[in-house]
Amino acid sequence: MTSEKQVIILTEAAAFQVKEMMVHNEEQNAILRIAVKGGGCSGLSYGMTFDQVVNEDDFTDEQHGIKMIVSTEDAAILQNTKIDFKQSLMGGGFTIDNPNALASCGCGTSFKAAARESTPEVCE
Repeated sequence: MTSEKQVIILTEAAAFQVKEMMVHNEEQNAILRIAVKGGGCSGLSYGMTFDQVVNEDDFTDEQHGIKMIVSTEDAAILQNTKIDFKQSLMGGGFTIDNPNALASCGCGTSFKAAARESTPEVCE
């Protein structure tokens, strides 16, 4: 478990929404795992899940009362990524601003990064 550097910047609005989701899913004691996986229109996509396990090489952090973990493998791609939650007349959703993304898809959840090879999927 490593905690030398902050990888993710979680806004207060995003933290509030995560807390609401934890209550709704009865995951109040969970840790928010933020990850990168293959797939999406641009080749990589973001993932956020509730987890109970912290691996030895995970980066850990806590912001606004939310415990977060990011794997060492994903940390370089996610360094200084800001996660926010925006509410509008059309509903709400998480927004991810990743300064390491070379290109992003219009969906906002798929991106391309120099640090990892990826194969884009066909958008429908």
